[in-house]
Amino acid sequence: MIKLGDKMIKKKRKVKVKKTSYFLLLGITFLIVILILLGNKKEPVKTLSPEEEKYQKLDNIQTKIDYFNKNYLDRYLAYKEKNKGLSTTQIIKDVNMNLDQEWYQNPSPAKNLNTPLVLVNKYYYLEDNYIPDNLEEISTQYALKGMQLVKEAKDSFEELAKEARKEDLKIIAMSTYRSYDYQVNLYNQYVKKDGQKAADTYSGRPGHSEHQTGLAVDVYNGVENYTNFEKTEEYQWMQKHAHEYGFIVRFPKEKEKETGYEFESWHYRYVGKEIASYIKENNITLEEYIATKTKDW
Repeated sequence: MIKLGDKMIKKKRKVKVKKTSYFLLLGITFLIVILILLGNKKEPVKTLSPEEEKYQKLDNIQTKIDYFNKNYLDRYLAYKEKNKGLSTTQIIKDVNMNLDQEWYQNPSPAKNLNTPLVLVNKYYYLEDNYIPDNLEEISTQYALKGMQLVKEAKDSFEELAKEARKEDLKIIAMSTYRSYDYQVNLYNQYVKKDGQKAADTYSGRPGHSEHQTGLAVDVYNGVENYTNFEKTEEYQWMQKHAHEYGFIVRFPKEKEKETGYEFESWHYRYVGKEIASYIKENNITLEEYIATKTKDW
């Protein structure tokens, strides 16, 4: 009986051990499955807001450049849709210059009046009664009689022309500040002669001519017609030195898209030495400078 009892006890122990091992193995297996499931669990997909989706379509460019204007977001997207070959950066710059709009379609009043950064073109205008402060007459040593510029520009132009004289070169101001009424008559003459479409490529409509700012000057050398200024030694000198006195070629070659005007070798604009140097070094226009280096668009 004792031997039989020992056998029964041993048998019960074996059964108990087997059950314990079974449940332990089951528990470990369950734990492994849970861990695998947790490891494969994916984070829920974040839903973008309508605005975030728009930014995404522009490659989130607003985080990469400091001249992004969130008020132009829809304009950027519309322009991109029409110009699929352009980079996102170029799209932002173009829209900041209003190149997504037709000339004279919805013009805005010019900003920064009475400063070298005032922008007047086919998108920004001056009121008909606007007269710049501090207009002064340029010395007739360097200009036709009655030519006026804002004092800062006038002083710089005289300095420029004086320096050119040291190399026997004559840079003469032949057209400077023009009143609104003067531009009315001039523009109407051009329209009568060539038609409005052609006139708009080389002459500003009244209020849209930067000559009214008192910062623009047309020059010639006293011999050649001003339209031939590019062929003169004076032009070559201006190419090298105009920026040193704060002047830029306002309507340079191959920049008709940006400025809205044909190349004019004789038309210069005072913007100050620092800005003029930057514009020359980077081969850009005043429009491009303002669109990317200021908050005035």
